[in-house]
Amino acid sequence: MASVLERTRETLDGFDRQEHVINGVKTVVYAAGQGRPLVFLHGSGTFPGFAFARRWAETRRVIIAYHPGFGESADDDRIDSMQDYVLHYLDLFEALGLDRFDLVGFSFGGWMAAEFAVQHHHRIGKLVLVAPAGLVVKDPPATDLFTIPPAELPSYLATNPAALAPFLPEGHDLEFLTLRYRETTAVARLIWERASGNPKLAPWLHRVNVPTLLLWGDQDRVRPAAHAEHWRSLLPDARIEIVPATGHLLFEDTPAAAERVIAFLDAA
Repeated sequence: MASVLERTRETLDGFDRQEHVINGVKTVVYAAGQGRPLVFLHGSGTFPGFAFARRWAETRRVIIAYHPGFGESADDDRIDSMQDYVLHYLDLFEALGLDRFDLVGFSFGGWMAAEFAVQHHHRIGKLVLVAPAGLVVKDPPATDLFTIPPAELPSYLATNPAALAPFLPEGHDLEFLTLRYRETTAVARLIWERASGNPKLAPWLHRVNVPTLLLWGDQDRVRPAAHAEHWRSLLPDARIEIVPATGHLLFEDTPAAAERVIAFLDAA
């Protein structure tokens, strides 16, 4: 059976692989397509891959980088705040020659995208936040995934756990466990003492003055769909789209949801 990284890489068939050294850290970037740049910031677990992005690459130049501490990129234990990731991506975008682009972020990457947009909205055409983390919402609260037994985790991520089966190990898979340990450790550096998100984010979301889509699965057990209204109330130009019968891993649970991203980005 193919390794977890090999299975993930297969979902990026047709993408070019690049390596950059950003502030001393190897950063792996995959890119494909032509047209207006679309940057995707992934979530806290990369094992499901990025098959959905191939549809975007039909009309866009799609750029997907592994964050430091994730996937094929190297670890960087200096990163212990979301601001560190924002600065990392500023350096990466400079290395890539990216000045202005559309930005899509999922979950942990949605939090990252929101923090980037607060400070650098002038570089973003449109913003898509897919079930984003980061905003502290007390009712209903987000689920702290560190408290969920591993055997139950797939049911928290998708309404159809079978959608994740091709990416989950059969039995004891040391590589898979190592990858999940690395990525979980990278996330824990940021959220161990603030699992709900950044309590200082909400007062600054008014700065995100770009058209924004909040895309959510109606059965999300990690970041409940009710959170979308909290985000919309704080963003100057945001709309909500709810995908029915869909959990947190929205693009794996309902692959057609990727079309909603392109429809929003391409709309006048």
